[in-house]
Amino acid sequence: MNSAPVTVRHDWTLDEIQALFDQPFNDLLFEAQRVHRAGFDANQVQVSTLLSIKTGACSEDCAYCSQSAKYDTGLERERLLPLDEVVAAAEAARAKGATRFCMGAAWRNPTDKNLDKVIDMVRAVRGLGMQTCVTLGMLTEAQSLRLRDAGLDYYNHNLDTSPEFYGNVITTRTFQDRLDTLAHVRAAGISVCSGGILGMGETGTDRARMLQELANLPRHPESVPINLLVQVEGTPLYGSDRIDPLTFVRTIAVARILMPNSYVRLSAGRTDMSDETQALCFLAGANSIFYGERLLTTDNPDADHDRELLGRLGIRMQAAELEADRQACCGSGT
Repeated sequence: MNSAPVTVRHDWTLDEIQALFDQPFNDLLFEAQRVHRAGFDANQVQVSTLLSIKTGACSEDCAYCSQSAKYDTGLERERLLPLDEVVAAAEAARAKGATRFCMGAAWRNPTDKNLDKVIDMVRAVRGLGMQTCVTLGMLTEAQSLRLRDAGLDYYNHNLDTSPEFYGNVITTRTFQDRLDTLAHVRAAGISVCSGGILGMGETGTDRARMLQELANLPRHPESVPINLLVQVEGTPLYGSDRIDPLTFVRTIAVARILMPNSYVRLSAGRTDMSDETQALCFLAGANSIFYGERLLTTDNPDADHDRELLGRLGIRMQAAELEADRQACCGSGT
């Protein structure tokens, strides 16, 4: 890790962010690498595994989501998984090298009764020595505190896109609702995982605005997942024009520059990316991936292919204790 200082800011203007996007590609990646090496080992990635603990029948209308009850995607509704199945999945993920286990439930917001069951899962997974993350929809202050007291490490709640484009994608909750949940999670002392999705028909300005919202939070998210839209037949966004892979790489690089101490996760959509595109994303500052054959309901590269790709690139998977030590020492910047 290079000790050269990098300024952490929370006052980025839209013009400044667009100027980063507009740089020549080589200049942008050079700057992203400089920032990345100041805060991280450039040849190391954090590895998480994601499990859907409750699938389908969500009341939200997110236009990208296979789990919305409003769209016919052929996805069968499933009940909340029993605790023993979740623990078995976490043990399998740990055996393959994952240091964080993420659990997602298709809810608008959890009931207190359902939260009781999720809390049991969080405690059990932490008992395996893994970091824990959940994504359950909107949370109240009280629910956030309960998850904190259970030992939850991360809460994922993506902004998805810019506030201006948001209404084109989701109408059942507001952009401010998302910010409110992030504020509750942060106030409870839980680390934040929040990013967005590219390829939903947004403009370049929308991508810049989404990153501006994240970078200008009072504290940067510790984890910033950048997703490429996985097009699911039956959802309104199926058939959307695909974005240029180099635009995706540019977005990774700008996220790294804006949030220098955050883990930038190369997230959904990797099955639609070439190995070369993923390599450019790592060069641009991505240093986290989801590992395993499934995300919530969509495919992910198999673990053997990921190990082979990382090996070809000389990138190592980060040990759990190293990540914990770094968070205790450095956080995500203030």
